[in-house]
Amino acid sequence: MTAPENITIDPSLIDLYKDLHRNPELGFREVRTSSIVVDRLRSAGFDVLTEVGKTGVVGVLRNGDGPIVASRADMDALPVREDTGLDYASTATATDEDGKTVPVAHACGHDLHTTCLLGAAAMLADEASTWSGTLVVVFQPAEELGAGAQAMVDDGLWDRVPVPEVVIGQHVSPLPAGKIAGHAGASYAASDSLRIRLVGRGAHGSMPEASVDPIVLAASTVLRLQTVISREIPSTATAVLTVGSIHAGDAANVIPGEAELQLNIRSYDETVRRRILDSVERIVRGEAAASGAPGEPTITEIERFPVVTNDSTALSTTLGAFAEWLGPDNILDPGAGAGSEDVGVLATSCGAPLSYWLLGGADPALFTTGDMTDPALLKVPSNHSPHYAPVIDPTLSIGVRAQVVAARTWLGRAA
Repeated sequence: MTAPENITIDPSLIDLYKDLHRNPELGFREVRTSSIVVDRLRSAGFDVLTEVGKTGVVGVLRNGDGPIVASRADMDALPVREDTGLDYASTATATDEDGKTVPVAHACGHDLHTTCLLGAAAMLADEASTWSGTLVVVFQPAEELGAGAQAMVDDGLWDRVPVPEVVIGQHVSPLPAGKIAGHAGASYAASDSLRIRLVGRGAHGSMPEASVDPIVLAASTVLRLQTVISREIPSTATAVLTVGSIHAGDAANVIPGEAELQLNIRSYDETVRRRILDSVERIVRGEAAASGAPGEPTITEIERFPVVTNDSTALSTTLGAFAEWLGPDNILDPGAGAGSEDVGVLATSCGAPLSYWLLGGADPALFTTGDMTDPALLKVPSNHSPHYAPVIDPTLSIGVRAQVVAARTWLGRAA
């Protein structure tokens, strides 16, 4: 259906957004955020399920016969120290798994996602006389851990609420506010993060012959890992392998007993992904054996995200509605992105097509062409940066509108 031309949003949503931004919570700890979501959904007339997948919240609004549409927003923040200078910037901290105090910030924009979906849910509830069907709003925990969507599914999400015919959602991005982007097919990469522990034999720095130096072992392992993409993966495939952390030892004259690497793999094809993982294991164990390591290395999965695949028909339908509303020049195709998401788990677990798009959130004045070739895209702060903060106006109003337009596109017309 044609998108509504004028949609006003509740001014209190700005205060809500600033409050969520000022009070971020890490994955599976979104207790305060969930409580706010529950109160707002109940006030809007939704049936509400709480503690789905630990801290997830689901609202269901049944409005007669018609399609069932699920819309998802994630709620968690990141262990990042915010450096935006905003008067509503986060100064929050939390204790991590190792007992260390870490800063916490909404450096990825999930506070905006939550606010937008709450605003859209209230608006659709107010306008229930104009549509028919069932709206399911999913407020997901722990997206940054790659575990929240699966936790909700494992907790019986689709056994407890109506199974949707389509799953929709959005993610704010460094595109200029007013632009929306979506890519059909494999849209966001699979991501595998691994922790590798290399076992050596410690000794005094003056007696290297008594040691098996894990730092040298780590160095040779890192160098060999760099050949996986360049020499073992077809040139037509797209994949990235990054060693993002290496740690060993605490003193200049002591050869330590072990070293730790953390690495991340991005891929779009399961065969390529499996080959990379097998190569990593072969190289790690081979380098350890070549060094005469006294113990086997261990490889532990930290987190895993599957490939996000947009259904071409579903995405085309949603973007078509956006084009009617915003104009076709404001709808972009960003191509496949190397970022990762777990929203696809919600769709594949119930067999529904996915329609997932990027919402522009950067100041339009910073851009010249405003498309995917604009050099400003490499200069404006991006998600996960300590400087990242979407501009509230017009990002928030467009984000609310986008959720409403998309939902109404899939829901039925009122009799």
